[in-house]
Amino acid sequence: MKISFKRFFPQRHVSAGTLRNSFDRRSIVVGSIQGGVGVLLAARLGYLSIAQNAKYELQAESNRVNLSLIPPRRGWIMDRNGTPLASNRADFRVDLIPERVQDPAHTIQTLGKLLSLSPIAMQDLEDKLERARRFAPVEVASGLDWDTFAAVSVRLPDLPGVVTQRGFSRYYPLGPSVGHLIGYVGPASAEEYEKDRDPVLITPGYKVGKDALEKFYEKDLRGKPGARRVEVTASGRIVRDLDTREDVPGKTLKLTIDAGIQEYASRRIGPESAAVVVMDCQTGDILAMCSMPSFDPNSFSDGIGRLEWKMLSDDDHVPLRNKVLRGLYPPGSTVKPMVALSFMEAGLDPNESVFCGGGLRVGNRVFHCWNRRGHGSVNMAKGIYQSCDVYFYHFAQRIGMDPIAAMAGRLGLGHDFPLPVSGQSYGTVPNPAWKLKKYGKEWQTFDTVNATIGQGYFLVNPLQQAIQASRIASGRVIMPRLIHGHEHDVAPSLGIPAEHLAYVRQAMSDVSNGPGSAPHSRLPFPDIKLAGKTGTAQVVGLNVGSGKGGLWKHRDHGHFICFAPTENPRYACSVVVEHGGGSGAAYPIARDVLTYIFDKQKGMDALIELEKKWGGTPKERLDTRFRAYSAQYGVGAPAVSAEEESRKLDGTDGAQPPSQPIVRDAASPAPEPDAADPPP
Repeated sequence: MKISFKRFFPQRHVSAGTLRNSFDRRSIVVGSIQGGVGVLLAARLGYLSIAQNAKYELQAESNRVNLSLIPPRRGWIMDRNGTPLASNRADFRVDLIPERVQDPAHTIQTLGKLLSLSPIAMQDLEDKLERARRFAPVEVASGLDWDTFAAVSVRLPDLPGVVTQRGFSRYYPLGPSVGHLIGYVGPASAEEYEKDRDPVLITPGYKVGKDALEKFYEKDLRGKPGARRVEVTASGRIVRDLDTREDVPGKTLKLTIDAGIQEYASRRIGPESAAVVVMDCQTGDILAMCSMPSFDPNSFSDGIGRLEWKMLSDDDHVPLRNKVLRGLYPPGSTVKPMVALSFMEAGLDPNESVFCGGGLRVGNRVFHCWNRRGHGSVNMAKGIYQSCDVYFYHFAQRIGMDPIAAMAGRLGLGHDFPLPVSGQSYGTVPNPAWKLKKYGKEWQTFDTVNATIGQGYFLVNPLQQAIQASRIASGRVIMPRLIHGHEHDVAPSLGIPAEHLAYVRQAMSDVSNGPGSAPHSRLPFPDIKLAGKTGTAQVVGLNVGSGKGGLWKHRDHGHFICFAPTENPRYACSVVVEHGGGSGAAYPIARDVLTYIFDKQKGMDALIELEKKWGGTPKERLDTRFRAYSAQYGVGAPAVSAEEESRKLDGTDGAQPPSQPIVRDAASPAPEPDAADPPP
C-alpha cells in the first residue's frame, strides 16, 4: 500500500506575488551584506591610504633606497708635542657578516684566492667565524690595494654576506712601544653591545677600544656615525648615490707622554723583561711608561690569530702583562733613601755611625750584609751610597717599623693613583698592624730587618718607584698625570725638612758620581749629574742559586731609581728588570734614557749599537719570532678559547704578582754591583 506523506504537511499556495516578495527579501539581505563588505573594504582602504600612508610609503622607499651607517673616525691620541700615538689611515677592507653567509666554506675559499690569503690566515678566518656572533661583522682583510678591492667588489652578488668597505682603520705608528700604554681596538663583543645598544657597534668595519686608553676614553674617541643613502635594484645592486651625511670624528686626546722618550725607552730595554717610567719632577707629567716585551696593537686591531697568540702566550717574559701597573716586586735597596728620611725625622743624627764587618748579631743570630767583607765604619750617607745593610739593620731596630712605613706612604709606596687606566696593583708597605690583621701574627725583629732592605712583605710597582724618586727630588707631593692640558695647583710640600732632603739627595748623587755602588750609571755630561739608588731583590734563596746566573726565573730582579740634574731636579726615572741578575741590568737603561733626554743624538748612537746585537727593534724582533713560529707550527697551532684570551689580556692568568706567604726568617741580602765591575 502506498502511503503519501504530503497530506500530513499542508502545502502553501505559491503565486507570482509570493515569489516576488521572497526575491525582494533575499535581495535586501544579500545587498546589505555586500554593502557592508564594501564599506569595510572602503574603510580599510582609507585607513591604509590615509592613516598608514607614512608607514607604507617608508617601506616602499626602503625597498628602493638602502640606508647604511658610515663608521665614525676615532679621535687621534697625540703625545705632548702633537706626534700621533694612535691615528687613522685610509683603508680598503673586506668583512663578513656571518648570518648572511650561505656557504661559509665556498665563501672562505673564494676570498682566499681573491685576497691571496695564506693557510694560516684562512685558518684564523675560520676561527673568527666560529667564535663570532651572527650579527657581528668579521674582518677578512684590510689595507688592500685598489685592484684587489675591486676584484672582490665585482663578485659581491655571488658572495652573500661579504661586505667591502672604504673607510679608515686604526694605526699605531710606534707599534709595540705603546701596546700597554694605548691599548688596541677590535670588533664589539656581544656583552659590549648588550651594555650599549648603539647601532654603530655592529656596523661592518667599526671597532671599539679594548684596553688601556682606547677603552677608558671610548665614548670620547668614538665620534658620531655618518649615513649613506643609495638607490638599489630588487637584487640589491646599487644604481646611484642619493645622499651622504658625513661622520663626526671623535675627540683628540692629548697625553703628557713624549713619543721620542717613550719609543727610546721601550727600545733600550732590549730583550729584557722590564719596565721604565719617566716623570717630570716639577709637574708630575708622565713622559714615558714602558712595559716590555709587549704586543703590536696593529696586529690585535686586525684580530690576532692562533699562531701569534701562541707566540705571545709561550713567552716567559709575559708580553701580555703591563708590568708598570700590574707588576709587583720587592724593591730591594731602593727603599734605603726613604728609610734614611724616616730615621732623620725620628731624630737620628745622620753622622752617627755603626761598624759593618759583614753582618750584625741580633740575639743569637747574625744578619748578613750584602758585602760579606764589610764596609767598616758607616754613617747614613755611606749607608746609602754603599748600600750597607748593617747600618739599616742596626738603626731600624731603634726607630721601629711604624715611622718607616709612614714615610713610605708619604713617598707614594703602597698607593694607587687617579690615572685613566683599567687597574693598578698597589702592593704592600708592611707594618705591625698590617701583619697582625693579615696573618694574626706579631711583628718580629726579622720582619723589620727584611723590610728595611726592601725584602720580605714589601711589594711595589715601577710607577710607585718613579713617584718616590720624584718626591724625594722635589720635596713635594707630586701626583702623576697622563692627560695633558689640565692645570693643577702647585703640589703641596711633603713636610720633610729641606736639610734632610738635601742630605739624601747628595748621598744618592754619590751613588753615581762618588764612591757609590753604581759609578757606571754616571751621565756622559760634565755639567749634568744623576742621583740614583740601586736595588737588587732576591727571587729565590741562596741555597737555590746565586741570583746572578742559572735559570732565568731564579735570577734576582734589578732596580734603579734616579733623578737629574741633581742640583735642580727635572726628570725622575725608575727601571725594573725582571730576573736581570741584579741592579747592574737596570741602571744602564736609566742612564741611557736620561742621556737621550739631554742629548738625543748621543743616546741614539748608543742604542743603535746595542740593537745590532739584539736583532733589531722590538717590531723587527717580533716579526722574526713570528716567522720562526710560522715555520715550526704552520696551521698546527692550537686554538685559543675566548675565556683564555680574556683572562690573559685582563691580567688574571697565571702570571700573577708574587704571593705573600708568612715569612719566618730574615732574607739574605742579594749582592749589589761591585764598583770595580765593568759596565754591562
